[in-house]
This record gives sequence, C-alpha cells and structure tokens, in this order.
Amino acid sequence: MKTKLSIIAVLLIGFAALSFKPGDEVSQAGPFKYVGANTCVGACHKSDSQGKQLDIWQNSKHSQAYKTLQTPEADKIAKDKGFTTPAAETPQCLKCHVLGKEMDPSEFESSFSKEDGVQCESCHGPGSEYKKLAIMKDKEKAKENGLIVHDNKEAFCTTCHNSESPTFNAFNYDEMWAKIVHKKP
Repeated sequence: MKTKLSIIAVLLIGFAALSFKPGDEVSQAGPFKYVGANTCVGACHKSDSQGKQLDIWQNSKHSQAYKTLQTPEADKIAKDKGFTTPAAETPQCLKCHVLGKEMDPSEFESSFSKEDGVQCESCHGPGSEYKKLAIMKDKEKAKENGLIVHDNKEAFCTTCHNSESPTFNAFNYDEMWAKIVHKKP
C-alpha cells in the first residue's frame, strides 16, 4: 500500500510539474503562513550584523504603501479612474499596496498586519516555517520551507511598478533597488 501511494504521489507531482513553465513561481499554499514584517525583521533582521533590514524597510515607501491608499489624494485617483470605492478598498489598488487583502484569513498568523503594506513576505513568501534560525542558516532548507529568493528581481518588481499604476512615470530598477537593497553582510 505504501509503495502504491508513493507511486501515485510521484505521478501527481510529475503531472503538476508539466503545467509550469520556466520562471513560474510555485504557490506557497499549504502549511506556510504569513507572520508579518515585525516577526521577520523585528526579531532578527534589525542589527548591524544582520544588515539592518528593519531600518531599510521602515524607511522605504514599501512600509507606507497601504497608508498611501488611505489619503484623500489616493481616493481622488481611484474616483478619477472610475472606481466607486475608496482606494484602500479598491482591489486594483490593493493588489500592489498590501499583502494579503484578498487571501484567506487562515493563511495568516495573528502577528501579521496587512496595514504594514508591502513587507518582507510580499517578496519572500510566507515565513512561518523558514523564520526559525536553524532553518534560515541553511538557504536551501529555508527555500524548502517557503522562502522565495527571486532570480530575476527586476521582473518581479515590475509586476507592481509598471504602467498599470495610475501614478506611474517610469521605473529605473537599478536606482530603486539601490534604495531598498538589504543584503546580509
């Protein structure tokens, strides 16, 4: 019985793999949950030895992305685009300004706050399983536990930073990346 189940599992994985093209990202559904920026950078990624990612994020426009939708200017833009809801309730705005607005609440731990805008897990995937120090010390193990490390950062960034945004002027990836680069020394 065990062998038969293993063969079925391999076949299912094989069939699933056929539907992916190079560059596709695998959904992080399943046991992985979003924990929130303060769990990630607030716990470990804040010291000089860790690259001060907390400071970098807090001083970035990403950390304020949701708050910008709660302004009269954002509501005017949404109205001018023909939307009948305030910007902070408009799916077309929310998709790039907040992580998780249209996700199932069961995918979040209580430490997660959507109000934190574009945060660590917006780019790196749900951290519930890779946040553990023993796992984070091994990059491959962290990836197995939900960590996403983008091979083509520019392509990922332009999923939001593009002409679909009503306030888009241009996007210079190298210039913008320099503002948020957060390497661990």
